[in-house]
Amino acid sequence: MKGRMKHEEEEPLSPMARVFQSPGIDLCVIINIGFKTKINLDALRHNVYKHPRFSSKLSDNGAKWIETKVNVEDHVIVPYIDPEEICEGGQSFVDDYISRLTMIPLDKSRPLWDIHILNVKTSDAEAVGVIRFNHALGDGMSFISLLLACTHKTSNPDMSSTAIPSVKRRSTVPHSLEKTGWFLRAIFTIGSTMILIWNTLVDMLLLFATLLFLKDTKTPLKGGANVRSNPKRFYHRNISLDDIKLIKNAMNMTINDVLLGITQAALSSYMKRQYGKH
Repeated sequence: MKGRMKHEEEEPLSPMARVFQSPGIDLCVIINIGFKTKINLDALRHNVYKHPRFSSKLSDNGAKWIETKVNVEDHVIVPYIDPEEICEGGQSFVDDYISRLTMIPLDKSRPLWDIHILNVKTSDAEAVGVIRFNHALGDGMSFISLLLACTHKTSNPDMSSTAIPSVKRRSTVPHSLEKTGWFLRAIFTIGSTMILIWNTLVDMLLLFATLLFLKDTKTPLKGGANVRSNPKRFYHRNISLDDIKLIKNAMNMTINDVLLGITQAALSSYMKRQYGKH
């Protein structure tokens, strides 16, 4: 019985989760959410920690998740805000706060997440919530799904959204082939699989070549040996989700693909404008 309880309370980390929380990397994700109203602190404190992922900490050897009792006061933080620090622009205060937050490591003796409530009015929101968590817990989208699963619906406060939102998987077969015979679909599947295998082999060869003798291109964006300990600076820009969806549907890709393309194009344009390089 004891062995069974221990098995239920402990969950091994995936290989990538071990990498993300290793001392040399210790990668964290920061999510900045704007709210139309001031944040209800009591509702947040009573619901967010109930999901197992929010109430698990790392084992001493960093190999397993262990369920533990959560002191919500340690994870839901409401800092004192001096009105003189805000001045005219609330967003600059939020950016400065997030930048300072990147220099403070998460305490590995408790669950690797915290939420900072900033009831500061910006040009886009009445209040801001800053969520920080170790990447070993998941990526940004999965963590937001977990957060939504632990909150209440405003239309029905007595019912919690215990189900984690899911995304419908895209079909790997083009619509033009869905109504054709099995032979064409089989040819398409085999071709797609061969392309996937080829791309995987090329990526692996490039990875090993980079480890052995290839070096990253030197650019002004490339950090030095102490880049991880350098202060970080955060800025943000609002973009239309409808525009993103329009591009996504037109090019048959994901929202992440569109955002990555926008970021790459912006960095390339910046490098060319500032340094005359791509």
